[in-house]
Amino acid sequence: MKKKTNSVGSNIISPFKTELVKNAQFVGQYDFPSLKKANSIASKAIPFDKASKTTDKNQWVHFYTDDYRFERFWNDPNRYLAMLKGFAGVISTDFSMYMNMPLAMQIWNTYRNRAIVYWLQQNGIDVIPNVQWGDERTYSFCFDGIPKGSTVSISTNGCIQNKHDRYYFKKGLSKMLEIIKPTAIINYSSMPDDIFRPFIEQGYTFIHIENYFDTLRRKKVSDNG
Repeated sequence: MKKKTNSVGSNIISPFKTELVKNAQFVGQYDFPSLKKANSIASKAIPFDKASKTTDKNQWVHFYTDDYRFERFWNDPNRYLAMLKGFAGVISTDFSMYMNMPLAMQIWNTYRNRAIVYWLQQNGIDVIPNVQWGDERTYSFCFDGIPKGSTVSISTNGCIQNKHDRYYFKKGLSKMLEIIKPTAIINYSSMPDDIFRPFIEQGYTFIHIENYFDTLRRKKVSDNG
């Protein structure tokens, strides 16, 4: 993959957050910043919008929640940097890529996810990049910027609600494994056998993180029992 080295000068256009990718190398058709390889493993994580309320810092912060709950992080990332540094690490943002969204919006949200990872890495935070995809049109860009062999994170949360969604999730997962060849894959939320078992049998390592709200419900039932 050809890399282009760009730098941001003094004429930063802040509304576009170009300062997030200052001095980055850019790759692919849409100039996504090239990320550092992630080697860490996350086994416990809390949603970004709940992170400020917990005393348990021995976990990762994730963004597998509604976009509006973390849009403020994109708008003013410096405001949350100190808070995020207090945790074990960050699973990167999950700006949505719904298949019925215009492709331009899917490209933009993929760029935003990469830009946040690059910025967090430059600020010394351990980050596992989140990978998303839509239909086959997204395969030409949705894996760009993530090094081969990196640990990555994915989520089934809201992505496998019907037969159509399950088909494209499994197809995209297969393509991601083929291209990135991750050493480990974090999956947030459910891991149905019909989707994941074939890849586990091929030798891929998946680490399951239970959905935050499922954990709360299970704990409530246990406490009441």
